[in-house]
Amino acid sequence: MTESFPPGDPGGSPYGQRLARASAAPLTRRRTGAALTVLALAAVTACGTLSARRDDALAAVTRFEQALAAGRNEPLCAALAPATREELEHSADSPCAQAVGQEELPAAGAVRHVDVYGDQARAVLAHDTLFLAHFPDGWKVTAAGCVPRPQRPYQCAVKGG
Repeated sequence: MTESFPPGDPGGSPYGQRLARASAAPLTRRRTGAALTVLALAAVTACGTLSARRDDALAAVTRFEQALAAGRNEPLCAALAPATREELEHSADSPCAQAVGQEELPAAGAVRHVDVYGDQARAVLAHDTLFLAHFPDGWKVTAAGCVPRPQRPYQCAVKGG
C-alpha cells in the first residue's frame, strides 16, 4: 500500500500528518511487541544462565578445595586465575606448586553460598571465602584465604595483583 497525499501536500498539512501517524501506528505496535518479547525471553534465559553459572562456579570451588585438602599443588595452581598465579609466584619467588604449598590456606569446610555477579563470583564457606572470575576455559580462583573485615575489603592470603 502506498501513501498518497493531496496534490501539493508533502505530509505537512493536518490531513498529511494524520495519514502519516495512522500508517506508522501499526509498525510502532509491532516493534513494541517484538521488543517486549525479546525482553521476556532474555529474562527467562538469564535466570537459567545464572543458575548454570552458579553451579559451574560451585564446581570450581569444590575442585579447588579438594585439591587443597589432598595437598595436590598442581591442580590447585591450575585452578588459579592467571594474574593470581603470577602474583603468588612473584611474591614467593618460586614456581606456583612450591609457592602455594607455603601458603597457609585454611581447610574451608562446607559451602554456605555462592553469589554470581556477571563474570565474578564469591563463594562463602564455613572457614574461608573465595573469589572467582569466569574465563573462556571456566571459573578460576582470583583470591583465597579471605577473611572479611568490618567496613574494609577482605584480607586474602592469595590474591592477584
